[in-house]
Amino acid sequence: MSEEQDEHSERARKLFAGPVEFLKSAPGLKFLPDPDYPEIAFAGRSNVGKSSLLNALTNRKGLARTSNTPGRTQELNFFDVGQPPQIRLVDMPGYGFAEAPKDLVKRWRFLVNDFLRGRAVLRRAIVLIDSRHGIKPVDLEIMEMLDGAAVNYQLVLTKADKVKATDLAETLERTKVEAAKHAAAHPQLIVTSSETGSGIAELRTAILEAATS
Repeated sequence: MSEEQDEHSERARKLFAGPVEFLKSAPGLKFLPDPDYPEIAFAGRSNVGKSSLLNALTNRKGLARTSNTPGRTQELNFFDVGQPPQIRLVDMPGYGFAEAPKDLVKRWRFLVNDFLRGRAVLRRAIVLIDSRHGIKPVDLEIMEMLDGAAVNYQLVLTKADKVKATDLAETLERTKVEAAKHAAAHPQLIVTSSETGSGIAELRTAILEAATS
């Protein structure tokens, strides 16, 4: 690791070790906060471990609620990182919930799509992929939505502790191959586990670099 990378990593550690506050929930575009700070949005299938990852990133147990009920996050939730804020994290509604009524799915899709296309301060979307399953058709849909919105996004594997090392390596390779086909996908993939903490520091650094570049 270079001296510059070391510096970025330490800055990211200090930032996420400091104040992190819930700002607001936005059920529609008119409720969005003022675009004052660079934003990093998190997207993922229901039960991909998004809430657990946000909690691990911010060293909090209850920042983002975890639930076994698919589709619990039905709004855009905003969190300020730092005091004064340096970055704003956006927890987007989970996708791929078969149990949700179609009109709700449609409404969430419009909300997310309009947010992605119209948010000038959005620096990057983090798309979470479950290490146990790899990229599914519903993940490809959100990737194509991001490609179409010209939003830079980074694929992050979650729950790496739940699979064998050989299976994880295969999933990582397949994910890299797919990411290379997408114009808006960031070339760096990060493998994480909220349980063990692996990859969390790397993800914090990537978030800071995306927000400040």
